[in-house]
Amino acid sequence: MPLEIRELVIKTTVNKGNNKAGGSSETGKAKEFNINEIVEKVFEILKEKSER
Repeated sequence: MPLEIRELVIKTTVNKGNNKAGGSSETGKAKEFNINEIVEKVFEILKEKSER
C-alpha cells in the first residue's frame, strides 16, 4: 500500500556563536534567505515527483 506524505516539517537549530570552522561572513538574514530558497526547491522537487 503506497504512503502519501501531505506535509513535511523540517526543523533545525543554528548555533549563533562564533564558528571558526565555517569561515563564512554571511549575515543572519542572508543565511535565512538561503535556507528558505533551498526549502522551496525541495518542495518543488517533491511536487514534481508526486505529479508523475
